Amino acid sequence: MSLVEPTDPVPVEHLGRVHLVGVGGAGMSGIARILLQRGVAVSGSDARDSDTLRSLEDLGAKVHIGHAAENLGDVETLVVSSAIRVDNPELVEARRRGIRILPRAAALGALLLGRRGVAVAGTHGKTTTTCMLTAVLQHVEADPGYVIGGQLVTTGVGADAGADDVIVVEADESDGSFLMLAPSLAVVTNVEADHLDNYGGLDEIHDKFAAFVDRVAGALIVGIDDPGARRVAEIARERGHPVRTFGESPRADYRVSAITAEGFTTAFTLTPPEGEALSCTLALPGRHNALNAAAAIAVADELGYDPEVAVPGLTTFTGAARRFELKGAARGVRVYDSYAHHPTEIEADLRAARAALDSTPTGQRAGTDTTAPATPGRVLAMFQPHLYSRTRIFAAEFAEALTLADEVLLLPIYAAREDPEPGVTTDLIAERIGHKRVHPHTEAAAAVAQAATLAREGDIILTMGAGDITELGPRIVAALEVTAD
Repeated sequence: MSLVEPTDPVPVEHLGRVHLVGVGGAGMSGIARILLQRGVAVSGSDARDSDTLRSLEDLGAKVHIGHAAENLGDVETLVVSSAIRVDNPELVEARRRGIRILPRAAALGALLLGRRGVAVAGTHGKTTTTCMLTAVLQHVEADPGYVIGGQLVTTGVGADAGADDVIVVEADESDGSFLMLAPSLAVVTNVEADHLDNYGGLDEIHDKFAAFVDRVAGALIVGIDDPGARRVAEIARERGHPVRTFGESPRADYRVSAITAEGFTTAFTLTPPEGEALSCTLALPGRHNALNAAAAIAVADELGYDPEVAVPGLTTFTGAARRFELKGAARGVRVYDSYAHHPTEIEADLRAARAALDSTPTGQRAGTDTTAPATPGRVLAMFQPHLYSRTRIFAAEFAEALTLADEVLLLPIYAAREDPEPGVTTDLIAERIGHKRVHPHTEAAAAVAQAATLAREGDIILTMGAGDITELGPRIVAALEVTAD
């Protein structure tokens, strides 16, 4: 992957027939869904079949399994993500024929034209915050559009055109493509070093976020507890942009306090700039989720919705797919799935899991009734590193984060868009953890079997990574059921 050149968005009505390469992906499928809802003729291709492709077909899309030049037909616009290789036959054919080619973010930017766009940016928490904001707006009887890099558990989809003038989207900094968005409001949850296959370091990342700030028409809502986000806020103020902050800091405009783990829920107090302190409860564990919720309420307030009316919408939020998502329980063991693929995200999820276990009433049983036995449960982490470059750069940080788990099962690196690097394997992580509770695996089946064998009543098994490890949760539940017989 490399940084993309910013491209001005084209109004939706000027796109003509649109073909999306990799249409089964979370971001691409969301754009396709909204284009279809807006009456645009859509086709697309993906390497393999999926339920997502079937749902797009139901909406009227023409879907192809596999990539081939003839899939283009008479399309007028080709949409590609930065993960698409330059030798993709559809991309090659579009260039040969002079078809308009848009990066995914430019197509997303087209959906914002003429609407009050809210872009949620940051190294971590984008999907959850976008989902929470969507749930809050729906609670106050708004009908926002939304494009999420995941799925709302309540709706089972990650995008919808909506009927109101507000549309909420994730802003992807990984390849610089968020510079193709021009939102009315924006959130910056946090800013850390990541995607260093594209960026030379944190300073360059800050420069990109500073450029993003200049594309925001209205207020910037920033996580004040995070040093990187604070730096972005300072830049924004220097350039005359209005800034609102959220966090645990006493200086936060939307202050979070009294965060308490209550089993697999999180209770906290949110104090807005005006009005009384508000009690909130989330059906998710983790301090980071309390901060994500504060960001969502801050945006709702900026959009004109009273925080006192908006906050109850947080209780209706049951989560986003792949964000500490419960996949099932068997034999008194809960299995969760997480998209965590950066050391900070892994640490946050493991701390949340530990706090959830430690705060669950003793003397009760684990399983679907959300309680735990008298013996404290353990956290078993199954991790699949994403990208060779990220594994090489963050091997030590991954190891440090994973030491928070009681048992660690490691899967081979998920290559995604990268070619293998000599000497870069999960051994770089395993050797740095340095205790006997690390279990490297070359095959998913063996990892699933061992997880079921290691687990005991009251434990949590947490699968983590941005690759196909997400498919293993149900298999682990099934293996637990077998071992219970």
